[in-house]
Amino acid sequence: MTKIAIVRWCRRFAAGSALVASCACSLLFPAATPHPAFYSLDSARGIEPTESLAAAAPTLTVSPPLAAAGFDSTRIIYVREAHKLEYFAHSEWVDPPARMLAPLLVAALERSGAFRAVILTPSAAGSDLRLDTEIIRLQHEFGTQPSRVRFTLRAYLIDDKTRRVLARREFEAVVPASSEDPYGGVVAANQTVQTVLQDLSAFCAEAALRAGMKR
Repeated sequence: MTKIAIVRWCRRFAAGSALVASCACSLLFPAATPHPAFYSLDSARGIEPTESLAAAAPTLTVSPPLAAAGFDSTRIIYVREAHKLEYFAHSEWVDPPARMLAPLLVAALERSGAFRAVILTPSAAGSDLRLDTEIIRLQHEFGTQPSRVRFTLRAYLIDDKTRRVLARREFEAVVPASSEDPYGGVVAANQTVQTVLQDLSAFCAEAALRAGMKR
């Protein structure tokens, strides 16, 4: 074997060894998977508390909110095409939106001052009124620039003694996202929830008043 051939063989051997070592390292230390980020709906700010509660004000129970198909999990939904729901791979809600919404509903209605007590069911306590709600959609929409978040909530106010529906309404808020990523959508989602809660509190107070349940 000539000197040149020996040099070529050594180079090939070195390259082969490096390739084998690289593959072994890949097997022993696979590429790190990004950790998921978890976000919450937690803002009921902006609803000014009302301290003066009349003794004759009605009591209100709040049923656990329901959610339409596709919006009943911890996945953060986004939309690029009509009728197609997608979700972020590495960003999630800490809890399904309907479960996060329940305590926010109670807090907002308590702050309205329109009710003597606001109780989240299940509870053994009786009440004058019951509020049933359903999340129709909570989605980050990328069909516009900037993108935006849409939150739609359907609500029924029911006389808890006669089971009669006193009022129903569908609330919707749309807020532009501050950035084109999951966090920008989460910030906007909290703003939409805050807006809907304010409108819902006013709606419940007016419906109770119209039904003769004075504060």
